Amino acid sequence: MIEISQRLTDRSKPLQIHLIGVAGSGMSGLGLLLLGMGHQVSGSDKVTTAETVRMQGLGLSFSSPHTAAVVKKADIVVYSSAIKPENPAYAAAQKAKIPLLRRAECLAAILHTKKGIIISGTHGKTTTSAMTAHVLREAGQKPSHYVGAEIPILGANAKWSEDGESMVAEGDESDGTLALYQPEHAVILNIEAEHLDFYRDIDHIKEVFTKLANQTTGKLVFCAEDPVALEVCIGRKNAVSYGWEDADYTATDIRDLKGSSAFTVNKKGVVLGDVELGIPGNHNILNSLAAIALADSCGAEFTLVARALATFAGAKRRFETKYLSANYRIIDDYGHHPSELAATLQTARSLKSKRVVVLFQPHRYSRTQLLADDFGKVLQAADLVFITDVYAASEKPIKGISGQTLIDAMALHGDIPVTYVPDLATAHHAIGHALQAGDLLITLGAGNVHEAGSRIAADLKILEEMRGLMPTGEIDGKLYEPMSRHTTMLVGGPAQYWLEPHSFYGFAFLVDYCRERGIPVRVVGRGSNLLVRDGGIRGAVIHPTGGVFSEVTVDGKGHVTAGAGVRLKKLASVAGGSGIGGFEWMEGIPGNVGGALRMNAGAMGVETFDQVVRITFLDEDGVIRTREREEIVAQYRNVAELRRNFALQAVFKGKNDTPANIKERWDASREKRKASQPIAASSGCTFRNTADIPAGRLIDGMGLKGSTCGHAAVSEVHGNFVVNTGGASALDVLTLIEFIQAKAHDEHQIELETEIKILGEDEATF
Repeated sequence: MIEISQRLTDRSKPLQIHLIGVAGSGMSGLGLLLLGMGHQVSGSDKVTTAETVRMQGLGLSFSSPHTAAVVKKADIVVYSSAIKPENPAYAAAQKAKIPLLRRAECLAAILHTKKGIIISGTHGKTTTSAMTAHVLREAGQKPSHYVGAEIPILGANAKWSEDGESMVAEGDESDGTLALYQPEHAVILNIEAEHLDFYRDIDHIKEVFTKLANQTTGKLVFCAEDPVALEVCIGRKNAVSYGWEDADYTATDIRDLKGSSAFTVNKKGVVLGDVELGIPGNHNILNSLAAIALADSCGAEFTLVARALATFAGAKRRFETKYLSANYRIIDDYGHHPSELAATLQTARSLKSKRVVVLFQPHRYSRTQLLADDFGKVLQAADLVFITDVYAASEKPIKGISGQTLIDAMALHGDIPVTYVPDLATAHHAIGHALQAGDLLITLGAGNVHEAGSRIAADLKILEEMRGLMPTGEIDGKLYEPMSRHTTMLVGGPAQYWLEPHSFYGFAFLVDYCRERGIPVRVVGRGSNLLVRDGGIRGAVIHPTGGVFSEVTVDGKGHVTAGAGVRLKKLASVAGGSGIGGFEWMEGIPGNVGGALRMNAGAMGVETFDQVVRITFLDEDGVIRTREREEIVAQYRNVAELRRNFALQAVFKGKNDTPANIKERWDASREKRKASQPIAASSGCTFRNTADIPAGRLIDGMGLKGSTCGHAAVSEVHGNFVVNTGGASALDVLTLIEFIQAKAHDEHQIELETEIKILGEDEATF
């Protein structure tokens, strides 16, 4: 190690160093340090990332995927813990007898070229390392640093400083390599039972921290509030403690500033001064005390340290605010151990949101198995919890261990509502839909759970902007509304944006807003002639309802005016109640006016446009127009003009009649419908009638009544109805439709066309 350290610092002879797995945060940090030291650095990984692209601009020679050729000219090869011996670059270096170093060994060699400062502990290392580097830099000491995450205020996760004497580094304890470091100063934040896939038990973990303490030549800063850290460090001549009481450095007069914290710092009972910390949480106050104690040991002026802490904005994925508005806050945090979750949820509670909603992604099967009960306890601090399946990292699955394990553990300790959302790719649909104004959503975990929060944040920003640009009450909206609630077939994935305008102006605004931004627009009524695929509908689904869209008025000339959102049954009922007949055929159609106009719906030998007087609609140019019936071409189940434009309201004509006659026709329509149509959920007639034979008779003749696919079936009552017998998916329905079409083609050379409209995607892309 000494020889390698000497070679690393010999600036007259730059080395050719290759990094296997350079895209990882730890390895990329090494790359930045080595480039800063003047070495020629190459790296390989199985993927190209934004970080590898950025590093290429700084001099990294990058290649993907890994090959044996990349190490051919290397003097030293460094590899991450994820690299296996069969990796072609690793195997080639081993065969060529090129020195191979683990990441921690290389970092230790670099650290030993400076006055090393190691920040260690089970939790809080990244934040405290970043704080320490920041305060020392602001105090003018120009430290080098190496931190395990992106740190906006530092500019990068690692930087080599030619002028500074010290180097702050985050020390990873997960694989025992913490014992490699021989720093001048060290910080021990906490010691808990963690990484038990590597360690035997807590005593094994204590051995590694004890060795670090033994090898620290300067100050050993430790948290007096952590019993194991206290046990390892107490009584040492170089030990410096921090905590709430009975410690060398303490914080008093703590004030929660809702997003930040303020407190007074005391050194052995003497007031040093006040600090306003730029991030919230008692655990971060403790972390800042560690940084203050360390900086004081390095001779930093307290006023400069306090000023630096006021500007500290945290690390990426450490209680990082992803979205903030008057109604919502979305936070992302890397926490994946019960103690981390407890501290993070305590901080979330301090922000005084109406509800704390958690999406937690368990990290590693072994941790989930060993700490399930603790997870079940700490998650009780939330108001609503969603749990994904386990992020495996490098582990193989353990039989019987999954996200459900933590659901079960939570049930043993309370009744906090919790939902299992195993597939992270679509988990955001359930969470985003559940959010209410005043909620704080926090995504927790060391895997890729942050992706769900980012998706929700991006979509929520658009939804809130839409609502904010309109007067209060003009529109309502939700994210990821299940379309199964809005189709009579009761199937379908979510709508990315579910929007409910209550006025013509609100409707026109939404269409214009979406078109300007390239957001697809669909208008849906009651979904009576609609099948939405299981992946849902990307873009905006506009559902006109309330206000003018739900109004029905009758004049003295037998005319009925109805908004696009009015149910046909309501239209017929209001007309009949006013002594206007001719609408009784509508009582059995489950749709609304807008949908009936668009497809010229009909029954009992009558079509919608037989009774239309005029229509008010929003045209393609965003102008609201009214057109008389004679100006509109209406065909069987198709009105081309309303495929391009959006119906808002219509005037219908009827005939004055007696209540008895109207009731007679109403009852006749209902009895006929009951006798000829199924009661089960459906989208109405599935196929268009052919020129030669009605679709229902054709399907009946092929013996397909009662045919099933999953929970979808051809109705025994009417062959042209595919019904949901309970719990059907859109895929069930579509598969059955395709089967019927194929049989009609093969046996009768008839191409059956669907009458129902099929929308959406098989798999969600939003």
